[in-house]
Amino acid sequence: MTSTTLTSAAPRALPMDKVLVGIAFVLALATIAGAWGSQLFGGLVPCELCLEQRWAYYGGLPVLALVLILWNRLPLAVWYIGIAIAAAVFVWSTYMGGYHAGVEWGFWPGPTACTGTGGALSFNDLQAGSVARSVPCDAVQFRLFGISLAGYNALISAGVVVLLLASMLVQSRQKQG
Repeated sequence: MTSTTLTSAAPRALPMDKVLVGIAFVLALATIAGAWGSQLFGGLVPCELCLEQRWAYYGGLPVLALVLILWNRLPLAVWYIGIAIAAAVFVWSTYMGGYHAGVEWGFWPGPTACTGTGGALSFNDLQAGSVARSVPCDAVQFRLFGISLAGYNALISAGVVVLLLASMLVQSRQKQG
């Protein structure tokens, strides 16, 4: 065999921008799966802010999945728009995670719906079992290395944003070079 035969038989490496978007997708998917797993199997009850933070994953993951699936079929401008939309969604998730972590640490007050004293509650409501279990947004149910799940969401979301912005930078450098 000649060296040309060996090199042509070797698999082509994935483009770095696609690898970065793929890593961002897997990281985000693992995060929302972990959130659901901690709820369904770990017994943690999400508060109102926890549930709000999940919306970024419900919106951002389908956008990233479409970009990955349609990678070679998308015009470059549409690719940039898709990545920018996903990055903006995860910027919002970073903000929400940081805001929630700040509420948990007592840096600022949280929404009155989940950190206030609550409304009137009668004994009949409790007896009938019609009151759903609610968790205050400023109560931390789980910490690992001193960081709550909201704090980890902020860090992971920021990591996803960095990966997506890096993929845009790699793509723009490929286009220029």
